[in-house]
Amino acid sequence: MPKPAYKRVLLKISGEALMGNTGYGISPEVLTNVANDIADVSKLGVEVAVVVGGGNIWRGSSAQASGMDRASADYVGMLATVMNAVSLQSALERAGVVTRVQTAIPMSQLAEPYIRRRAMRHLEKGRVVIFAAGTGNPFFTTDSAAALRAVEIGAERLLMAKNVDAVYDRDPKKHTDARRYSQVTFTDALQRDLRVMDATAFALCRDNAMEIVVFELATRGNIQRVVCGEPIGTAIVKDNQETRFS
Repeated sequence: MPKPAYKRVLLKISGEALMGNTGYGISPEVLTNVANDIADVSKLGVEVAVVVGGGNIWRGSSAQASGMDRASADYVGMLATVMNAVSLQSALERAGVVTRVQTAIPMSQLAEPYIRRRAMRHLEKGRVVIFAAGTGNPFFTTDSAAALRAVEIGAERLLMAKNVDAVYDRDPKKHTDARRYSQVTFTDALQRDLRVMDATAFALCRDNAMEIVVFELATRGNIQRVVCGEPIGTAIVKDNQETRFS
C-alpha cells in the first residue's frame, strides 16, 4: 500500500475541471473519477478537506459584463459551489466514503454551517469535509476560500487540482519554448507574475507558510500521487528553498 507523505490536506478543485468535455455543468464521468480518486486517498488514512469552485455553472465576470452588480454575481457563484459540493458528496458516498458538506452561508436543509472545530472533528473521524459557498463574502474567490480553510484546519498542503499539469513561465499553449517549473518559491512566483492563484489567496498562503502543489486533475490517480509525495506538477515552496525547472 502506498505511504502518504501528509496526514491532512486541503484539495481545491476548479469548477471548470468538473465539466470534462461537456462545456457546461458537471460531467458524470469526471465526477465519478474524482470521487474515486479522493476515496482512494481517504482510505490511506489521509484526512481530506475539499473546496470546489463554481465556474462550470456560473461565471461572475460574465454576469458583471451583462450588468449585474459584483456582490450579487458573487453570491450566485457561491450557490453554484454548493451545487457542486452536494454533487461531489453524493459521488463520494457512492464510493463508500462518509462525507460532510459545510457551507459559509447557512442552508440547513442541505448542509452543516461552517464550524471550524466541527470540521476538524469530522476529519479526525476519517470523514471527507467539503467546504462550499466560498468564504461567505462577495469579492473573494474560491481560491481565497481554499487558502483560508487550509490555514484554519491546519492542513499540511494545499493541493490545487487544475486543467493544466503544472506551472509554466509562460503560456505553453502560446509559446512552444515555455519552461515548466517543478518547484518555485513564493517570492519568485510573485516576481515572475506566475498567477498560481488570485493575489489575496497567494498572500495568505505565503504569510502562513502554506505550501501549494499545482497538478492536473484529469489524470487518474494524480491526487494519490501528490499525497504520497511523488514529484508531479509544481510545488510552490517557502523562500528558504530553491526554484527549479523540470
